[in-house]
Amino acid sequence: MSRKYKVRNQDELYFVTFTVVQWLDVFTRKEYRDILLDSVRYCQKEKGLEIWGYCIMSNHAHWIMGRHDEPSLEGIIRDIKKYTSKKIIEAIAGNARESRRELLLWLFEREGARNSNNTKYQFWQQHSHPIELNTNEKLDQRLEYIHNNPVKAGIVLSPEEYYYSSAVNYSGKPEKLLDVMLLY
Repeated sequence: MSRKYKVRNQDELYFVTFTVVQWLDVFTRKEYRDILLDSVRYCQKEKGLEIWGYCIMSNHAHWIMGRHDEPSLEGIIRDIKKYTSKKIIEAIAGNARESRRELLLWLFEREGARNSNNTKYQFWQQHSHPIELNTNEKLDQRLEYIHNNPVKAGIVLSPEEYYYSSAVNYSGKPEKLLDVMLLY
């Protein structure tokens, strides 16, 4: 089956969204966000992943990403999602402070049972909806959308106040979580 949204040109940047199944609020805990960030850092260092913009919300993460060299962008995305889904579920299962532990694990297991590609759990929604950003207008629009996500959600008043976003990088503040290739 052909999909409308797929990576067609490995040399372009893409707007990609990773969404937790059922839009479950998992990234409310720092330890789960750290697993995602550590995986992205590893792929930046070892797999040629380039991050141009990002924002991690409570139940999804937006990225502007590209890559240089091998592997393919789809391969990097697959690796991040596979690794983080396993590690975050392990972290939830082992977290005695997680009041929703049984519920979350039950929901991930139920979603996993619906997908023949899984052995037990499913953490991320299947697709990442990659959109090629082949013009400056598309790139600027998506970066603004990403940075304004926490503002529209009512979490902060201005984008650079949200720590889990590349708006911090673009503002020039020294305390940033990821290395980001700046567009301007």
